[in-house]
Amino acid sequence: MTDPRQDLRVALGRVGVWSFALQTKPAATERAAVAHYESLSFGAVWYPESNGSKEALAHAAILLQGGERVAIASGIANIYARDPMAMINGARTLAEAHPGRFVLGIGVSHAPSVASRGSVYERPIARMTAYLEAMEAANWVGPAGAQRPPVILAALGPRMLELAAARADGAHSYFVPVEHTAFARRHLGDSAFLAVEQTAVLDTDHARSREVARAFAARYLSLSNYTDNLRRLGWGEEDVTGGGSNRLLDAVVVRGNAATIAARIREHLDAGADHVCVQLRAPDPNDLCSAAYEELGAALGELMEPVEGRGAE
Repeated sequence: MTDPRQDLRVALGRVGVWSFALQTKPAATERAAVAHYESLSFGAVWYPESNGSKEALAHAAILLQGGERVAIASGIANIYARDPMAMINGARTLAEAHPGRFVLGIGVSHAPSVASRGSVYERPIARMTAYLEAMEAANWVGPAGAQRPPVILAALGPRMLELAAARADGAHSYFVPVEHTAFARRHLGDSAFLAVEQTAVLDTDHARSREVARAFAARYLSLSNYTDNLRRLGWGEEDVTGGGSNRLLDAVVVRGNAATIAARIREHLDAGADHVCVQLRAPDPNDLCSAAYEELGAALGELMEPVEGRGAE
């Protein structure tokens, strides 16, 4: 009998791509981008579901068509956007069509996003627990024996991390410094899968790269889930207000050459991450950063090699 969490480590490898820009592109461009990332040996492509974005499961179907081996992971499908049966059966449909290549990441989102959908953000742990229970109980009349896809939770705080370890296959963290990765691993335990998003600016111009980092960080420093998480780690009010301190920006967004970014990825892996999905940012937020991912992939060396147990395709 296989271990689903180890299968997840094998399928995704150590390093993936995380992209907001994909959702702004036509389907054909997205498929070509996925094929390119796969050719560079990135193990997974992560994509968001934000207000006004492409619907998460339909979007996955487009992205899955772009590759043959690379995994596609939702980061994160909003549980307020669809009921539990629709969520898990949509994911099962994708997993049946593309065995071993789809990962369902789900989350409770943020109060402003939930309000914009006409719902109320409250009791996130209770809401997610009930949602997971309903997914587990959902009826499925699709092909018998269709593989249930891995499910991971967007998780920052200790209770959501512990729920991810107990009721799902693992957790996905976002907008976090390396110190959070060690914190997350402690609350997940040894076996649960941990995928960490790392934002990066591949640019050695200090002023320009900091401007890109600050523009990126501004959105997340306006959301209490992220600022509360940073406060819990010991960051002060001067760090999380006024656009963020330079010290905080450097902790959550790595800037510099490919070797510098590769070193930060290794720090997360050493702190307990199983997989680091790198979100490269440019002055144009809709830039797919294709050449930058090529440069980064070349610098990652052995981190791009298959995880033990993953043979040649």
